[in-house]
Amino acid sequence: MALDLVDYERKTKEAVMAFWGNRAKAKQKQIEAGRRDQGERAGVTGGKNMDGFVALIIDIVKANGLAHAQIHQDRAVLTLPGYFRPTKLWDLLVMDKGELIAAIELKSQVGPSFGNNFNNRTEEAIGTAHDFWTAYREDAFGKQPKPFVGWMMLVEDAPGSKSAVRDQAPHFKVFKEFQGASYQQRYDILCQRLAKEQLYTTAALMTTPHAAVDTGEYSSLSDMTSFKTFVTSFAGHVAAQAARLE
Repeated sequence: MALDLVDYERKTKEAVMAFWGNRAKAKQKQIEAGRRDQGERAGVTGGKNMDGFVALIIDIVKANGLAHAQIHQDRAVLTLPGYFRPTKLWDLLVMDKGELIAAIELKSQVGPSFGNNFNNRTEEAIGTAHDFWTAYREDAFGKQPKPFVGWMMLVEDAPGSKSAVRDQAPHFKVFKEFQGASYQQRYDILCQRLAKEQLYTTAALMTTPHAAVDTGEYSSLSDMTSFKTFVTSFAGHVAAQAARLE
């Protein structure tokens, strides 16, 4: 049976347009209420920026054999036990018949500041994955097959994320692939290595300019980290779990 990718190209463009549109709405709402968060934070605190991607993921689950799965989006039911910490709050969980099918993180970064945010996101992604798989090893989720663990990062395609970055490491050389790499390239390297090290089933990077609010335009830096790879990998996992659990 062929995988159903639910017309993901069109829906991804719609999700990108919704991302930028929701950021603008959140910022305007705070301005009208007399509250203006510093910098770009006003667009982040709206909390609904990635909803278009959540809807696409839900469509994939339903179209590939798990129509009755429980898809958790509310904060109160998004926590999983950890190993190095009591719990971790995820962005999206998929459950079926008491099993964890998927745990997914959907992140975004918009300028003008990319440096500190990149380092924070990197540390968070690595720590989350290590904690999760250690908890899995210790049967925190019961004895079950490996779930899909996905990490997706949407980055604003802007001069600040595309420009070469210099690093200072006075004692030892920075790895060659990072030397002069932009933040977009660094995220691509991060995603590739998260997948290669099996910290995540799939890690995706998507870049999109602010003008995409009208077009849904987005790009990938490599096939390994493309959103298409994320979608097909996730659909395949769902279909396999559906066949096993039927």
